[in-house]
Amino acid sequence: MKLVDEFHLNPNLLYLNHAAVSPWPKRAATAATAFANENLHWGASHADQWLQEEQGLRQLCTQLLQGGSAQDIALVKNTSEALSMVASGLKWQPGDEVIITDQEFPSNRIVWESLKDQEVKVVTVPISNHLSPEEAIDLACTERTRIISVSSVQYATGIRMDLASLGRIARQHQVLYCVDAIQSLGALSFDLSQIGADFVMADAHKWLLGPEGVALFYSHPKAREQLKLHEFGWHMVEAMGDYDQKDWKPAACARRFECGSPNTLGIVTFKASLSLLLEAGLNKIEKAVLRKHRFLSQTLNDQTHIEVLSPKDPSRRSGIVLFRFKNKTDIEHKQLVKEWAKKGLITAYRHRAIRLSAHFYTPQAVLERALDIMCQED
Repeated sequence: MKLVDEFHLNPNLLYLNHAAVSPWPKRAATAATAFANENLHWGASHADQWLQEEQGLRQLCTQLLQGGSAQDIALVKNTSEALSMVASGLKWQPGDEVIITDQEFPSNRIVWESLKDQEVKVVTVPISNHLSPEEAIDLACTERTRIISVSSVQYATGIRMDLASLGRIARQHQVLYCVDAIQSLGALSFDLSQIGADFVMADAHKWLLGPEGVALFYSHPKAREQLKLHEFGWHMVEAMGDYDQKDWKPAACARRFECGSPNTLGIVTFKASLSLLLEAGLNKIEKAVLRKHRFLSQTLNDQTHIEVLSPKDPSRRSGIVLFRFKNKTDIEHKQLVKEWAKKGLITAYRHRAIRLSAHFYTPQAVLERALDIMCQED
């Protein structure tokens, strides 16, 4: 099947909201339907094959991350769950510090703020000043810093972090390094071998073109040994499947974070979506995404009544374009997003502005039709 045949959006739909929830490609829908039909006609007769799907997805995730092994990948519900496993799993001391940025999605803020009763301090670093974000984070590190936790791309402004530099900073300060990669995986290349993160997590339902309710959670073997487990069950033990064994211990691999029955429907669907992205080529996808960003931002920037808020520095760009109309209020921006949706133009309101997020497959004609609608606003 050609990649162009994978996408079947309504021709009247102008979908620029992949940073929120993406449409599925055809192969993902086909995989979900096939799994449903198998259950309809055969029940769990072929359950052994489901375990193979699990393992297959873990292997594809290592290709996506360009590092680690299938033993390092847990399949969890979402990014928030993975972040919570890190935050609640570490052994904290009063006065310990966590470094985040001032642009994080709530998932990468609330989990750390929840540690307040353990006297853990959240250090929030502004990243829109004269320093580079990485320099600002480096300066914020102290002897009490335990972990740096950042989004690879900030969900509203679309600022792309220099993850490799942050990895070097974390190693220099001998602290843990956690990356919420939900706004980059599937859109931008990710090289774990260069980044050196201890933990990486991302849901399937954004740029990865998969379903909600399933996410990848990578942990370095040494780092995951530092996490105390809080969820237990049959699936997370070393001798999984030996139901009569009375003595048990957590699995040495990342499966220790999967307490019970997996989301097999989500797994087979996610595996199909991920196979498409890998087939398309991660480097080619990144080039296409950035090319569409450049076209959208330049066209909008040429309008005197529009202010583009996403990064001007090409090295900081991602799949996200954020802009505002100079003469409109926050309420008016919110209303515009709703009005455009009625016309089939799907965008998002974030950070008191309008967020656009086109994927690699988004046709040029869709971008042009969307810009016609947006630029006509006065």
